Amino acid sequence: MTEAAEDLKLITEAAKEAGRLAMQLREAGLETTFKEGDSPVTNADLATDALIKARLTSARPGYGWLSEETPDDPARRTRRRLFVVDPIDGTRAFIKTRPWWAVSVAVVEEGLPLAGVVYAPDLDETFQAVAGGGATLNGAPIQAGERDVIEGCGMVGDARMFTHPAWPTPWPEMRIEARNSTAYRMCVVASGAFDATLALVPKFDWDLAAADLIAREAGAYVGDHLGRPFLYNGVKPSQPSLVCAGPRLAPLILERARHIALPN
Repeated sequence: MTEAAEDLKLITEAAKEAGRLAMQLREAGLETTFKEGDSPVTNADLATDALIKARLTSARPGYGWLSEETPDDPARRTRRRLFVVDPIDGTRAFIKTRPWWAVSVAVVEEGLPLAGVVYAPDLDETFQAVAGGGATLNGAPIQAGERDVIEGCGMVGDARMFTHPAWPTPWPEMRIEARNSTAYRMCVVASGAFDATLALVPKFDWDLAAADLIAREAGAYVGDHLGRPFLYNGVKPSQPSLVCAGPRLAPLILERARHIALPN
């Protein structure tokens, strides 16, 4: 087993254990507070974060750590490898017992993900990838779709964005559906269940890193709306926007989106 494959096994076990804990805590009754920006955080977010951190950092003490629910430690930038974690991506869905939430864990080396898992407990779906090894859903290989027209495509995202007046040309009719978890949105593009996802707001590294690898290993394009790939573990661990799409559809979406000027 390669080192990346060993890391994938480790992070998958931790993600599944965390997912089970989250569901147990939800069943017992959640305690919810709100962070800056009115973003909810529950006792399950914090407990799963602590569990994953304990499991992973004890097994790989030389790796750095970056997580949504842990105060940022600049020392992470001195580490060649680090774990990038969102213990519950899609907390609002989790609270409302909707299935569109996931545990997202990646191993990143020198800015690029080497291994990634996105586990959706309520759906019993486990997306996995190692760099150069392809992507799987519940152990079966997956591949992004080959659709080459936007009209009629399956777009996962916020339907309101596509009717915004900033678009010089109206978007054609599409099947647009919402999914709370950014990581899960990217994974359903990777599996071919949807053709693309687009977000013109910043996304944090923990939203993206694991699903980035999974989607690219499935043949999808992943990057920002200007066509730039992501590099993780920067001083500010975020990316300006997100396009994740099948390889033939991505250029058409990028052509429509490149003119959008986002605030710094």
